[in-house]
Amino acid sequence: MKKIIKVVSQFQTQFKRLRHLRRPLPSLAVWLIALGLSVNTLQALAQTAVQFPDKSIRFVVPFPPGGGNDILARALAPLLSESLGQSVVVENKGGAGGNIGAEFVARSAADGYTMLIAANQITINPWLDNKVPFDIEKDFVTVAQIASVPMVLVVHPSVPAQNLKEFIALVKANPGKFNHATPGAGTPQHIAFELFNYSAAVQVTHVPYKGTGPAMADLVGGQVQSAIGTMASLDGLVKAGKLRALAVTTLTRSAAMPNVPTIAEAAFPGFDAPLWYSILAPANTPSAVVEKLSSAFARALADPATRERLTGQGFVPTYLNPQQMGEMLKRDLLFWQKTIKAMNFKVEK
Repeated sequence: MKKIIKVVSQFQTQFKRLRHLRRPLPSLAVWLIALGLSVNTLQALAQTAVQFPDKSIRFVVPFPPGGGNDILARALAPLLSESLGQSVVVENKGGAGGNIGAEFVARSAADGYTMLIAANQITINPWLDNKVPFDIEKDFVTVAQIASVPMVLVVHPSVPAQNLKEFIALVKANPGKFNHATPGAGTPQHIAFELFNYSAAVQVTHVPYKGTGPAMADLVGGQVQSAIGTMASLDGLVKAGKLRALAVTTLTRSAAMPNVPTIAEAAFPGFDAPLWYSILAPANTPSAVVEKLSSAFARALADPATRERLTGQGFVPTYLNPQQMGEMLKRDLLFWQKTIKAMNFKVEK
């Protein structure tokens, strides 16, 4: 669309210049050339939308395998491939709390062949005391929201606390003894636990890892005592008795763990640390291509077997179109700006 506007503007400027010449206007060829340029541009853009995709699509997960981003991407990729008629290849590019993979996509060609699955660390990181290597609002275009997921505060079975209030009392009685694992500094899991620390007036020490997989491995092994993680990554470990769930971070309970209270119920009314997953593409990706990708995600999420599978893993399949997702991103940016400012929180360097 930007190309079309530019061409029309150039045509109008040329017309004004020619109209004010005293000598006779050039031949009709001038107008045909200008008009031809406009038509060719329109045809090229239309052809791009019709042909897309004509090669494989790179689906970037900005974390190592094992986390919610990765689970969702690998669940949806086969359905996207079927819908779009081209292979959708999942690539893990972890590091820096998701910033490395996100920057890779932001700097990629704006042609629809590289897209990012991002949790709302993208709306958290701009307000932390670190330098984000991209501008979430300027360097990306929203494609869709695909899911939300409750997070849950868990402890290793060796921790004697059986509920959230007991855990708070235990931490207060033993300052400096307890720590918590996260997939990385600045991730939603990290910020949610820091919000818990702030609400409870305790200090459970942060231990960052390079992804959910390594963090959960050490938690199960007892090297760390607690964590806030996604229901998708923790549900199986809780059911197997390898971890104990104390509370979920959203305002309402999770259908995957209906007997586990919310933090708001158990201790701090109004406590809410949401986590959602979105699809982003590089800025200036043609709108027709964005719509085509978004529609493919909508079809994938409408598949009954896929919805059942994701729900069973703790996700809440939730589709928002590009415009709706863009509005939600702006709201979430404002929410975390206010929350992080109130906590006076900064990421350790």
